[in-house]
Amino acid sequence: CSSLISSQFSFIPTASTNPKAALKSKIVAEFRPQSLIDELLLYKRSEDQIELKEKQLSTMRVDVCSTETLKCLKGKAPR
Repeated sequence: CSSLISSQFSFIPTASTNPKAALKSKIVAEFRPQSLIDELLLYKRSEDQIELKEKQLSTMRVDVCSTETLKCLKGKAPR
C-alpha cells in the first residue's frame, strides 16, 4: 500500500524545484516591515497636512485678486 501511495505522490514541488516558490520564499525572507511602516507614516503625515490646510482654507476669507495673499497660501511669501 505504501508503494502505491509513494508512486502516485512521488513528486511534491519544493522551493528548490519550483522557481515561483523559491522567489516567494526569498521575498518573504528579505521583507523588512520597518521601511513599509516608515513610508506609511510619511503618507499619513502628508494626508494630515492636506486635511489641516483644507480646514484652514475653508474657514478663511481670501481675496483671490491679491497676489500677496495667494503667495502666502502657497507658502512663498517672505516672513
